[in-house]
Amino acid sequence: MADKGALRVVKTGNADTPLTMGLTPLLTIDVWEHAYYLDYQNRRADFVAAVIDRLLSWEFANANLARAG
Repeated sequence: MADKGALRVVKTGNADTPLTMGLTPLLTIDVWEHAYYLDYQNRRADFVAAVIDRLLSWEFANANLARAG
């Protein structure tokens, strides 16, 4: 998350979006049960680890950071 040039990790609830807070998301991970339950059941941490290890595009995050700066 870019906030006036600084990086922040932000947790939102109930489908809130950082955009409504004037922040620029660099990457997001959906951890509502509908996103992972069929493949990971109650193993949310395993799902998050898999997303970070295999799916996140750091080049995309870097491009978002450059645009936000």
